[in-house]
Amino acid sequence: MTNVLIVYATDYQNTLKMAQSIAAGVQSVPDCAAILKAAETATYDDLIAADAVILGSPVHMGSADWRIKKFIDSCCSGAWMKDAMIGKVGAVFATGSGFGNAGGGCELTMLGLLNNLAELGMIIIPLPKSTPGYTTGGLQWGPYGRSANPKMDPVGVTEDMLGVARHHGIHIARAAKALKGVKIFG
Repeated sequence: MTNVLIVYATDYQNTLKMAQSIAAGVQSVPDCAAILKAAETATYDDLIAADAVILGSPVHMGSADWRIKKFIDSCCSGAWMKDAMIGKVGAVFATGSGFGNAGGGCELTMLGLLNNLAELGMIIIPLPKSTPGYTTGGLQWGPYGRSANPKMDPVGVTEDMLGVARHHGIHIARAAKALKGVKIFG
C-alpha cells in the first residue's frame, strides 16, 4: 500500500475541504491510502511512515499557518537530520481570502511550504496547467481555494476548486506509487 500523508491546518474548514478532496483523489488510485492529519496531531512517525507528504495551509498574513510551521519545525527537522524523506514525494496546497485572485498570499504560502519539502530532499509534484479546473483553482505550485469574493465576503471554496484538489491527489498518488521503494541515492 502506498501511504499519502496530508497534513493541514484549517480555520473555517475550507482547507479541510481541500484536504478531503485531495484524499478522495489519492484513494481513487488502486493500492493508495490517504492519511488526513491536522497539523497539531501529525507526528514524526506519521511523516516517516508516509510515501508522500502533502502540506496544506490557509494563508495568514501572506504566509503559512503557525500550526503547519510548528509541524515543520517539530517533525520535519528531525527527518532532515536523518535524511529520512529523500526521494519521497511532496506537494502542497493552500486556501486564502485576501485581495488578489488567488486569495492574497496563496502563491507565497505554497512556495514557503515547497521550500521545506525541498530541504527534505523530496520529489516535488507540481500542478500541471492541463489539470481540469486549473484556471479557477490552480497555480503551478498546487491547487488553491479562494474562500472569499473580491469584496472579501466569505463564500467558501467552490466545487471547481475542490475538483482541482481531487485531481492533484490522483497525480500525487500515481507518482508516489511509481516511486515507492526506488532508491534515489546509494
